[in-house]
Amino acid sequence: MDEPVSKKPSAEEDGEKEEEEEDGDEPLRGFLDEVNCPEPGIIDRKMIESAYLEEGQKGEARRLHQLEPVVYERIRTMRLEFKNILRIDHLWMMPNLTTLCLNCNKIEVIEHLTMLTALKDLNLSFNYITRIENLETLVNLEKLSLFSNRIQKIENLQTLEKLVILSIGNNLINTVEGIERLRFVSSLRVLNLEGNPIAKMPDFPLSLYVTAILPQLNYYEYVFIKAETRAEAQKRFYRELREIEDKQEREIQGLATEEREMAEAERLASSFVEHLDGHQLYESLWRDDNNGRILMLVGTPAQELTEEYTKDVHELTQQIYRLGLERFGERDAEIRDFNANLYEGQEELQSQGQKQIEEFLQYKEQTFDEMRLKWRDLDQRDDDLEEVSAQLDALTGQFEDALNEMWQSLMAQELHLHEAVEDSTLNFKRKITQLMASFVEQAQVIFQQLRDVCGHFADNMTEIVSQYLASKLLRNDLNAIPEELRKCVADRDALRQLVEAMRSSHASRVYEREDRMANRSREFIDDMIKKLKNKEVDRHRAKVLEINSFMEMMTEALANLPREINQSKKESLSD
Repeated sequence: MDEPVSKKPSAEEDGEKEEEEEDGDEPLRGFLDEVNCPEPGIIDRKMIESAYLEEGQKGEARRLHQLEPVVYERIRTMRLEFKNILRIDHLWMMPNLTTLCLNCNKIEVIEHLTMLTALKDLNLSFNYITRIENLETLVNLEKLSLFSNRIQKIENLQTLEKLVILSIGNNLINTVEGIERLRFVSSLRVLNLEGNPIAKMPDFPLSLYVTAILPQLNYYEYVFIKAETRAEAQKRFYRELREIEDKQEREIQGLATEEREMAEAERLASSFVEHLDGHQLYESLWRDDNNGRILMLVGTPAQELTEEYTKDVHELTQQIYRLGLERFGERDAEIRDFNANLYEGQEELQSQGQKQIEEFLQYKEQTFDEMRLKWRDLDQRDDDLEEVSAQLDALTGQFEDALNEMWQSLMAQELHLHEAVEDSTLNFKRKITQLMASFVEQAQVIFQQLRDVCGHFADNMTEIVSQYLASKLLRNDLNAIPEELRKCVADRDALRQLVEAMRSSHASRVYEREDRMANRSREFIDDMIKKLKNKEVDRHRAKVLEINSFMEMMTEALANLPREINQSKKESLSD
C-alpha cells in the first residue's frame, strides 16, 4: 500500500474547521465563489476539445500537442475543474477514459457516465451532489472522490468490485446505515468519512465502528489501522458485527439463489419455453374452467381419466421444452459467431485506418518541418523570393492533396465497412429467421398434438359422464347426481354444451401459448436486428465525426503554421 496521500488535521486545524462550519450547515466552498468561473453550463464537445488541447504540457511539447487532431478514442485523462459545470454530458465520446476530474463545479446529479466502463479514477469533489447513483457500470473504478458535497447516505457502491479508495468526507452523512454495504466491496482499502455529522458525535467512535465493520480496510482517514486498534474495535462493536455478518451471509445465499433462478429464467425465456418445464401449461387448462369442474363431479372415473390426461399433456410439453433448449443452443452459437466475426472485421479495418493516420502524421511532421525551413529561408534571402514562395505553395498543395486523398481513403474504408456490416446483418437476419421458423414449425406440430389430446379427453369425458348419468337413472337414484349435472339427465344437449365448452377452453389455452411463442420469436428477431442496426448507425456516425474532426484539425494546423513560425521567431529574438 502506498504512503497515505494526506494526514489527519492537527487539533488547531480541527478547531478552525469547526469554527468555520458553525457559520453554516453545508461544507465550506467559499473559495469557489472567488474563482473566476465561466457561465454555468453543460459539458459539450467544445469544452472537451478545449480541455484536451490545454493539457499540462509546456513549451514545444504543448505546441505539438495542440497541433494533434482530437481522436476521442485515444483520450485517457480529462480534467474539467473550475468550469462552472451544472450537468454532465457528452463524455460517451471518450469510451477509453481512465481518469476523469470534475471537481470544483456545480454538479448536482451524477449522470451520463454509463459508457465509461474503463474509468479507474473519478473525482467529483466540491460539487452539490446529494445522492450517490448511476455508478453501477463503472466496474473498473479504483478511486472515487466525493469529498465536500451534500450527500446524506452511503449507497449504491456495492457493485464497484475494484474500488480501492473512497473519499466521502465533508458531506452531510448523519447515519451509519449503508456503511455495512461496503463489506461487499472486498477491494476497498482506504476510506475517509471525516467532516460528516456522524463523525462528530461525541458518544460514538466512528473510526472504531468502521474498523470493526469493514475488515478489508487498511487506512481510515488516511491513517494506517493497527492490529491492536482492529482488535479493540471488534471487541467494542462485537454485537453489531455479529448481526451484520449474519445478515450478510443470508443475503449472499439469497443472492446466489436469485442469480441461479434469474439465469435459468433468462435461459428459458430466450428459449421461448418458460413455464413449460413442469405442469404449468396443464394447470392453466383448468384455470377458470367452470364447465370442466362440473364434469369432474362424477367422481373416480373422471379422476382416473384426468390422471391420464395429465401424463399426456406433460409428456408433450416436455417435448416442446427440450426442443426449445436445443434450438436455443443453435441460435446462441450462431449469434456468438456473428458478433465475433463482426467485431473482428471492425477491428481489422480500424487498425488499417489507424495505421494510415499514423503514417500521415509522420508525413505531416516532415512536410511541416520542410515548410518551416522554407519560411526561414524566405525571411533570410533577398533574392529568388518567388522561387522559395513557389516551393512553399507546392508543399502546401501537396499536403492538401495528400490530406484530401487520405480523407477519401478513410471515408471509403468506413463506407465499405458500414455497407459490409449492413449486408452481414441482413444475411444474419435471414439465417436466424430460418432457424427460428424451423423451431416454431416443429413446436407447432407438438402444439397440435396437445389440442388433439384435449379433444380425446373431451370425447372420453362425454362417454364417462353419459355412463354415470345412465347408471343413476337406471337405479332411480337421481338425488345422488350433483345438482349442477341434473339438467343433463333430461337434456342431452346440456351435456354436449358442457363438454364442448371445456374442450374449447382447453384448446384456447394451448392456442394462446402457441401464439405467444410465435409472437415472441418474431419480436426477438426484430428487437435484435433493430439493436444491431442502431448500434452500427451510432458507430458509423461517430467514426465519420472522428474523420472529419481529424481533417479539420489538420487543415487548421496548416493554416496556423505561418503564425506559429512568426511566434517562434519572436520568442527566439526576445531570448
